[in-house]
Amino acid sequence: MFALAIRSLRRRAGAFTASFLALFLGSTIIMAFASMLDTAAASGATGEARDTLVIMANVVGGWGLLLVVFAVTSTLTLSVRQRASEIALLKSVGATPAQLARMIVGEAAGLAVAAALLAVVPGMLAGRGVLGLLHGTGQVPAEIGHHFGAVALSMGIGITTVSATAAALITARRATRAGVADSMRSAAVDTGRTSRKRIVFAVLFLLLALNEAVITVTLMDGKGSDVMATSGQADILAAIGLALLAPAIMRGATSLLGRPLCAFGAAGELAAATMRRRTGALASAVAPVVLFVGTAVGTLYLQATENAAMEAAGLAKTAEQKSIETLNFVVIGMVVLFTAIMLVNTLVAATAHRRREFGQTRLAGATPRQVLAGVALESAVLTVTGVACGTVASVFTIVPFGLARRDSAVPAGDVWTYLAVVALAAALTGATTWAATRRAIRVPAVEAALR
Repeated sequence: MFALAIRSLRRRAGAFTASFLALFLGSTIIMAFASMLDTAAASGATGEARDTLVIMANVVGGWGLLLVVFAVTSTLTLSVRQRASEIALLKSVGATPAQLARMIVGEAAGLAVAAALLAVVPGMLAGRGVLGLLHGTGQVPAEIGHHFGAVALSMGIGITTVSATAAALITARRATRAGVADSMRSAAVDTGRTSRKRIVFAVLFLLLALNEAVITVTLMDGKGSDVMATSGQADILAAIGLALLAPAIMRGATSLLGRPLCAFGAAGELAAATMRRRTGALASAVAPVVLFVGTAVGTLYLQATENAAMEAAGLAKTAEQKSIETLNFVVIGMVVLFTAIMLVNTLVAATAHRRREFGQTRLAGATPRQVLAGVALESAVLTVTGVACGTVASVFTIVPFGLARRDSAVPAGDVWTYLAVVALAAALTGATTWAATRRAIRVPAVEAALR
């Protein structure tokens, strides 16, 4: 049953790196925060210490899980999309949709199990680090030691395997449903069509974010720090919703910016043509930027607004408020690290896959400098689009929280916080794309074009 999958994994090991890394990081995060539940149960923690451990596991671990599932689905989709020509060829020689589906699901299951097992030790170490942070802030007594047990293992391995298998089933259904001719056309031109299910889920996440925003400015108005309970998650929900719509957003950006890009000469024309042909791959790369900017900007300004409100009221932070602040910064750290790695990982995988395309472009007359410049322009469009969507997502948290906490839609904090987040997103995107492209064009054009 899995023979074809095993041969595919051996032959195209590089193509699965992005999916494997997403599964590995996801399993590490899940195990690290799930171990807080093991710690709470095994150490006999009571009172505020137990509440802090449980909240850390449920809140941060829960949002981490949501981001992980989204990232796994996105990278698996990218992996299958990159193999569209291979799948079309297998169809043409007689492979049935059922056989192809088993191959894709078998690959995902094998990667998930391997990634989860390798994540046990890093998850244990990360869990110790989280508990050490709680020790350092005085929210959990130092005598409570870290425990890594059945809950962390079962959630890490189980959730990783189930999410990967479910994502593979969804991806396999889309990849195998089309006929051979349609598959060949899709392999040649990746338009990144947005499915109805994707649109439905995107609308659902955006409506949930809007609901949280409305509750914040109505029911939670005047409730003090409790407002964070509803406003803090709105930016994540909105960012996921907009990231799901990334293919449609990138098509719009391509239509809007395609002609202006041509003003940059041959490099601009290359970038515009590539964006029209590779919308789906660009959408996979823009999703981590949306998540990174939306969550980081929203959470940072939320905490700055809360600190300003407390200072204006002349109040000292309670233990619970300190715990919430720690949670916020842990969320930021987790999202920044995870999305940054996924952004780099996705861009490297997507760019490496274009080695043959770069070779053909150079054989057609483009110079290596023009190829690099074209990719740089693509990266700029990707960054601007991701930052714009992420900024919109952050508004779902910033504005409602400011109105409910300080009667002002303008958040506390300075513009440098926002610029720092944008600069980091741009630096990660630009540097990764440039380095991966430079490495890809080192291969002689003829050799690359024949691969």
